[in-house]
Amino acid sequence: MARFFSIQRIGETAIDAAVRLTGPYRLLYECLRNIPALKAAPVRAVFYKQVYFTGIQALKTVSLISVVIGIVIITQVANIVGLNSGLTGKILIWTVVRELAPLMTAIIVIARSCTATSVELGTMRLGGEIDSLRLMGIDPIDYLVVPRVAGITISLLVLTFYFQIFAVAGGLLASSMLMGASFVQQAQTIISVFSPLEIAVPALKVIFFGLVISSASCYHGLGVKSTTGVPRAASTAVMQALFFVFLLDGAITVLTYL
Repeated sequence: MARFFSIQRIGETAIDAAVRLTGPYRLLYECLRNIPALKAAPVRAVFYKQVYFTGIQALKTVSLISVVIGIVIITQVANIVGLNSGLTGKILIWTVVRELAPLMTAIIVIARSCTATSVELGTMRLGGEIDSLRLMGIDPIDYLVVPRVAGITISLLVLTFYFQIFAVAGGLLASSMLMGASFVQQAQTIISVFSPLEIAVPALKVIFFGLVISSASCYHGLGVKSTTGVPRAASTAVMQALFFVFLLDGAITVLTYL
C-alpha cells in the first residue's frame, strides 16, 4: 500500500511538473490567437505601459552594461592578439552581436519585467480583479496577457539593438583611446564583415526569448492561489524563463552556425 501511494505521489508530481512546464506555451498559443485584441484602445494602453516599463525605463541600465561589456571584451582581445582592427571587429560581432547582446538583454528583462509581471498578475488574481474582468465580459487573456506578451517581446527586440550598438561603440572607443587604433577604420571593418545573417539570427533569438519570458511570467502570475504563492510564482517564472532562454540560444546557435 505504501509503495502504491509512493508511486501515485511520483506520478502526481510528474504530471504537475509537466503542466507547469507546458502551461506557459498553451497560454502563449491562446495569446497569439487573440493578438487582434491590440486593436482595442484599452488593450493598447496596457501595451504602451508595458513598453514604457520594459523598454524605455531599462535603456539606462542596458546602455551602461553594454558599454562596459564592449570595453571589457576589447581589453581582453588586445591583451591576447594586440592591435588588430580586423580581428577585433570580428570578435565584437561573434561575441557581442551574436551572443552576448541577446542573452544579456534577456537576463536584464527577466530580472525586471518577468518578476514584476508575475507579482502584478498574482496580486490582481488574489484581489479578485481578474474575476471582475470576467464578470464584465472582458477576457483576461485579451486585456492582461496579449499586451504584456507583445510589449515585452517588442521591447526586448529594441533593447537588444541598443545593446549591440552601445557595446560595439564602447569597444571601438576604448580601442581607439587605449591602443591608438582608428575608430573610423575599425567601424569600417565591422561594417564590411556584417551580413544579413548577423542581424537576422539575433533578432530571431530575441523574438523567441521575448515570447518565452512574457508567457512564463503571465502564466505563473495568473496561477497564484495564495499570498505566499506570489513570490513563489515570480521565482518559478524567472527560473523557467532563464532555462528556456539558454536552451533556445544554444539550439538556434547550433542550427545556424554549425
